[in-house]
Amino acid sequence: MASRRRAREFALQSLYEVDISGASVDRALEDLWAGQLDGELSARPAEDEEIKFATRLAAGVVRRQAEVDALIEGASLNWRLARMPVVDRNILRLASFELLDCTDIPSSVSINEAVELAKRFGDKDSRSFVNGILDRIAAETGRGGRKHRRR
Repeated sequence: MASRRRAREFALQSLYEVDISGASVDRALEDLWAGQLDGELSARPAEDEEIKFATRLAAGVVRRQAEVDALIEGASLNWRLARMPVVDRNILRLASFELLDCTDIPSSVSINEAVELAKRFGDKDSRSFVNGILDRIAAETGRGGRKHRRR
């Protein structure tokens, strides 16, 4: 059974590769799928729906990266994007893209899924860091979130 959560994990893995190595998103996704076929990366290869959704997300983040990064920078207090942990930065990019471009996905789902990714792949502070920034972005984009006062 195809899983959007699993597809988000695949998208995050490819965005991580893009961020670290400078590879194209197409190359990062190809590497990911090839690794799965070789049995290196997952017990179960990605299903077609997971591949489609992961590709939609990863390619969308790269396509709108300047806009997504500006949103994150504007919502993060005392944190420049370049100083954020790589995993957190890419979780934020993924969820911010969903908030901007995937109106078929409720904002609460995008935020909750990002928090789950942060729990799984980030450090002990990632969950609250990601949640706080995404809540501000959701409010700014008109997709929900609480109103935050800037200090």
